Amino acid sequence: MSHGTSTQTRLGVVRQYPFDLAVVSAAAILAYAITTSLQAGSVLRLLATFPVVLFLPGYALVSVLFPASERTPQKPAAWIDAHSRGIDVVERLGLSVALSLTLVPIVGIALPFTQWGLTTGSIAATLCVVTVVLAQFGAVRRLRTPISERFIVSPLESVTQLRQGTDDVATASSIVLVLAIGLAASALLLGFLVPPSTGGYSELALYSETDGGELVTGNITDEVAPGESVPVTVSIKNEEGTETDYTVVVQEQVVEDGTIVERTRLDTLETTLADDTTGTGELEITPTAGDDETVRIAVLLFKGDVPDEPTTEAAEEDTYFWVTIED
Repeated sequence: MSHGTSTQTRLGVVRQYPFDLAVVSAAAILAYAITTSLQAGSVLRLLATFPVVLFLPGYALVSVLFPASERTPQKPAAWIDAHSRGIDVVERLGLSVALSLTLVPIVGIALPFTQWGLTTGSIAATLCVVTVVLAQFGAVRRLRTPISERFIVSPLESVTQLRQGTDDVATASSIVLVLAIGLAASALLLGFLVPPSTGGYSELALYSETDGGELVTGNITDEVAPGESVPVTVSIKNEEGTETDYTVVVQEQVVEDGTIVERTRLDTLETTLADDTTGTGELEITPTAGDDETVRIAVLLFKGDVPDEPTTEAAEEDTYFWVTIED
């Protein structure tokens, strides 16, 4: 008999478990699974990231802090009795967003000091654990609150209370708060799904090699004998946001009074680089100028096809060095 009573008690607790906190816990676990299983850039992954960053942890924390619903006593005998012991649905939603935006930076600051580091997986796991643990504390707080005072999710009842409210100012502020929450959520979701286009870029650099094999800048040979080559290392960095085809054109330019009067193509280098990678290539540049002539060796970087007449103005990036041919 005693065993049956204990079983019924446990089943009663299970039946009374807050439905909203069960949904919050399940949503956090599902968001973690989606975030860690799908590749970066997936729309579904972004959609799963949105609630776990903006709403779920804060809602669980609010449930711990405010297990009771808003109550207005019928006979307010004193000032303290005339005020609610809990918060209403609109305030609860607003605090959920605010507290979530407070918890997430704390997690981001703390993780780099742990063995897991600051990665997508560690952030998702931490937010999931925090949400589930807080939801369980919130459930315990709710179950210890008298049923008459306990917060229970009832959207229809909340709408009815909002329509029957006698305080026009409070009603208007609640509506404004709901609209603000919706606007903030929409803006954040739009930022996740359609990030602003900042434009990519490519970097071009020239290096020379020391006797010890180290690549350095600003030490390229500026005097060579006729027919002698200048060894140069070309470096290209791809930050375009996608895989890019590059063509490097090495051009000898004869400059008079600041104007290019003659161009001669000396060499061409083609490569394809994945996003956020750097490639290098070795070139032996042999000027064609005559004795005692100083020319400019321009290195021009193009994406995709190269114009029939490559110019510095048409290049994506360019750099150069001067060299004098001396016998």
